Amino acid sequence: MAKVSINIATGSIQKEDIIVGIDLGTTNSLVAFINPDGDAKVINDTGKGVLVPSVIHFDKTGDVLIGNDAKDFLISDPQNTIFSVKRLLGRSYKDVQKHQDYFSYKIIDDENDESLVKIKVGDNFYTPIDLSALILKELKLRVEHALKTTVSKAVITVPAYFNDSQRQATRDAGKLAGLDVLRIVNEPTAASLAYGIGLNPDDEKTIAVYDLGGGTFDVSILKIQNGIFEVLATNGNTFLGGDDFDRAIVDYWIAQNKLEKDIPMQELRLKAEEAKKSLSHQNLFNEKIGAIFCSIDKQTFENLISEKVDETIQACESALKDAGIKTSEIDEVIMVGGSTRTDLVKKRVASFFGKPVNDTINPDEVVALGAALQADVLSGNRKDILLLDVTPLSLGIETMGGLMDTIIPRNSKVPTKAGRQYSTSIDGQVNMKIAVYQGERDLVKENRKLAEFELKGIPSMPAGLPKVDINFLLNADGILTIQAIELRSGVKQHIEVKPTYGLKDDEVEQMLLDAVTHAKDDVAQRMIVEAKTEGEQMVYTVERFINKNGSYLNEEEKVKTLELVANLKNQISKSDKDAILSAVDALNDYTRPFAERLMDVAVSQAMKGKNI
Repeated sequence: MAKVSINIATGSIQKEDIIVGIDLGTTNSLVAFINPDGDAKVINDTGKGVLVPSVIHFDKTGDVLIGNDAKDFLISDPQNTIFSVKRLLGRSYKDVQKHQDYFSYKIIDDENDESLVKIKVGDNFYTPIDLSALILKELKLRVEHALKTTVSKAVITVPAYFNDSQRQATRDAGKLAGLDVLRIVNEPTAASLAYGIGLNPDDEKTIAVYDLGGGTFDVSILKIQNGIFEVLATNGNTFLGGDDFDRAIVDYWIAQNKLEKDIPMQELRLKAEEAKKSLSHQNLFNEKIGAIFCSIDKQTFENLISEKVDETIQACESALKDAGIKTSEIDEVIMVGGSTRTDLVKKRVASFFGKPVNDTINPDEVVALGAALQADVLSGNRKDILLLDVTPLSLGIETMGGLMDTIIPRNSKVPTKAGRQYSTSIDGQVNMKIAVYQGERDLVKENRKLAEFELKGIPSMPAGLPKVDINFLLNADGILTIQAIELRSGVKQHIEVKPTYGLKDDEVEQMLLDAVTHAKDDVAQRMIVEAKTEGEQMVYTVERFINKNGSYLNEEEKVKTLELVANLKNQISKSDKDAILSAVDALNDYTRPFAERLMDVAVSQAMKGKNI
């Protein structure tokens, strides 16, 4: 077995390993590394291009295409072609419900706000983590092919507004792709590093990072001091981007040509993208698709997109207001994302901030290049940069099914604080066992138990109603304080542990090696456990519903429901994730109208003045 050298003080891998920087984007993704001269470079493997479209296509035989090859199926086979999966990472159905029409593929609603969404393709169920992992795996393959070496360690960037759940989902996707994710870095922080801002510990600046991609926009206000990046405020719109500019041109051409039927949308969209790009360096675009005239001048284009650009400026205003600073206090404005090449965007942003924008680095590549620089810092190659102490192993708690739910990921800077919210799984539950673990494996039995305590005196309520905040505070001395508090009653409990106590360097090294070796099996096992847990919760909910409200169902409905429950129980006793989720889906679809019917009865009785 190969030995991996690990610096126990920082938890980082020694410099003989190549650590890559990955920009996992909504529209496109890319990967960068530091070449032997110490310069950050993006990968263009075998001339396929630097940008890998974040698109996945599943064909009828089960084969998977990723990137440019998959993009061709967005129109011809939309229900089996997944795009913009980053929008779904760490999200519940409730989060994305109002944007359901945006997605051409099936997003599953299991009526549980706390549960993360799933995507159904054919008879298979995928989480956004599974799908993001496929994109990351493609990037891993490309960089390995280009560099002719195995790559297993990465820094991955995320938007500054990503919450803990979305960041953890990104980490899990990396793990599933066979990558040890050493650090999750904010995209604006990475962009700043690419411009050299923050590499010098003496830097003291307040900067604005304006990031306009294909499908999303966000602006971040950062304060950089002593090598520490603090996000003062962030704002934006996750459904606004360069795609809107393309659509505006398409709509214009449809109107100009008076098209009403047999509209070649895909060809028009691609031609519009071409027009948009060309209008950055010329004043007129004039081509044809068959008999359709595709002509537009720069002034018309700018008039069409003016409102969308204004929306981004309003977001900048809001971010500055939230940060409590004026435009005059911004030292630098950095442009990120391919859509910032549009002249009108550059003009409006420079005018708003009252200074020229900085776009000297390719805006498509700047985030990935910054991630590669962060990777270089972690690898120990940059001695001039102070790297704050980080925690060498992840810290988390045990959740249903014996799974490890990471709260503080390994390589987090210390001191640090993080927390999650949990609830009860059984009606009337008044105590909650909190078991704390250290390690990288998905099942707690493979990790090291640090402590266990009980939160007692939770008010007796239906499952899912109590809200329990569990917070981890890790101080600079490595002392971990865990606090649990039930928000409705104020009941609280806390404990202190020393997470690194008794672990030698080689034990930490072995734990990390085991995590990499067993990553694929661990993730597969986790997915089965999660599916079984979801199935058991569904059975519990439906059986409780029938016991309490069986009188509202006719005999045929009762028989069919019990058949579906029996089928789900049978699938839970096996270990086929997709079969379990299929049975959950079938039971959920069949029983959903019952809850609506009960609600109608309750409302009509309430209208009669009766107490329900």
